[in-house]
Amino acid sequence: MGGHACASTRPPTYLGPRRAGEVAGGFAHHAALLGVASPSAVPDRRGWWVGLFSELKMAVPWGHIAAKAWGSQRGSPVLCLHGWLDNANSFDRLIPLLPKDFYYVAMDFGGHGLSSHYSPGVPYYHQNFVGEVRRVAAALKWNRFAILGHSFGGTVGGMFSCIFPEMVDKLVLLDSTPLALDSNEMENLLTYKRKLIEHTLQVEQASKQPSRGVSPEEMLQRFLKNNSHVGEECGELLLQRGTTQVATGLVLNRDRRIAWPEHSFEFVSRELYVQSIKKLQASVLLIKAAEGYYDVRRQNDADKGPMLFIIDKLKSVLKERFQFVEVPGNHYVHMNQPNQVANVISSFLQSKDKKPASL
Repeated sequence: MGGHACASTRPPTYLGPRRAGEVAGGFAHHAALLGVASPSAVPDRRGWWVGLFSELKMAVPWGHIAAKAWGSQRGSPVLCLHGWLDNANSFDRLIPLLPKDFYYVAMDFGGHGLSSHYSPGVPYYHQNFVGEVRRVAAALKWNRFAILGHSFGGTVGGMFSCIFPEMVDKLVLLDSTPLALDSNEMENLLTYKRKLIEHTLQVEQASKQPSRGVSPEEMLQRFLKNNSHVGEECGELLLQRGTTQVATGLVLNRDRRIAWPEHSFEFVSRELYVQSIKKLQASVLLIKAAEGYYDVRRQNDADKGPMLFIIDKLKSVLKERFQFVEVPGNHYVHMNQPNQVANVISSFLQSKDKKPASL
């Protein structure tokens, strides 16, 4: 996994338009091949204006990658990457507030949302997710595009932008960093690798037992308990795409092999971080939520040093191609209060490209 060739030359399958927030409940419900409808705006119960979107399904060797798209395919492409254990619905409240002359595609990472789980025996490594971005770009025939990444999606998009710099012209990091530093993790790195292997083996043994369904109310309360920064309505939105109804109730769609993010993250040294961002050709916008997170592990949030180092080096290396903005709100500000970030993202996407001086 992680190669840059698409697994299939077939174009992505379009599964037709649906109103934002409508739950698919799994791809088994979409047997027919449907066309793409022109988006039209409708108000939701909170008063936001939301558009019609289309479901996409792209073939990969282990099954499919699911995505949802807003806007015309003739628009400038923007790939939206969700956070750890989230899904493409993470962007439902933000994208309707962004410029309409872009084509936004929000993918579900493998093992998340409506995307296929990895094949048995295959672990979820950070580099595999980076490879998924390359596969989606190939399936959509995108040579150059912008990336909008929240949290874990930002680090995936950041690493992709360093490995394939010629393919990314804009990189938006929502309470995220382009790479994860090993500053606070040196003594833990081998432990994480061990825990990932052990957890995978445990889940494989447990997978022989079917998941127990729970009521929608219980599922939501569990979700909110584990995600204190997510409001109730936004929690419902993520669960719409992140759960499936079975006979005994709701079950999570995500692959149970995916557990703690630090088990899968690729941590880099400060030296490798600086060398990596020197490869960037993209302009970068880093939006920091004032009450958001500062580290992969929440226990280290009080240590602002790594984040300040990341920002300082982006400023010194990218110069006028880097923009830093702090906004009120928590880690899920793009969902809870999308108006706090929509204007700065819109201005950034519409700004003229600033090419690296060496190009």
